[in-house]
Amino acid sequence: MLSDKIFDDMKQAMRNKDKTALGVLRMLRSEIKYSETDGGNKPSDENTIKVVQSAIKKRKVAAEQYKEAGRDDLAEQEIAEADVLALYLPKQLSETEIIEIITAEAEKLGINKGSKNGAAMGQLMKGVMAVVGASAEGKAVNNLVKSFVND
Repeated sequence: MLSDKIFDDMKQAMRNKDKTALGVLRMLRSEIKYSETDGGNKPSDENTIKVVQSAIKKRKVAAEQYKEAGRDDLAEQEIAEADVLALYLPKQLSETEIIEIITAEAEKLGINKGSKNGAAMGQLMKGVMAVVGASAEGKAVNNLVKSFVND
């Protein structure tokens, strides 16, 4: 199970005295436990991946805010933490692979490129996200679907 791997990696980070990884993994374990107890989610790899994605998103937002405030040192720390967390996500799809999935889903749903239809975009987005799951960031998929529908 993914949560077991995170725990093992946390112990290894302790042994290696890797403060960044140790801090991130401790926080991640805490967020996973919180999700399972207060969120009512059952322990599963799917739930763990959702927690990891959320944690990465938080760190990316924080990094952007730190950069805007001129605190590049803190922004770099947030990005380093996001990189540690990214190790626990499935292999991410390339832009080309996502576009191929979008094209296949559009064909399956009967949506033409450049249809400029909001409802079509919603249907296409739902279908594509069902296929890609955690293998692509939702924001990236959304941008590619927008460009497909609006072309």
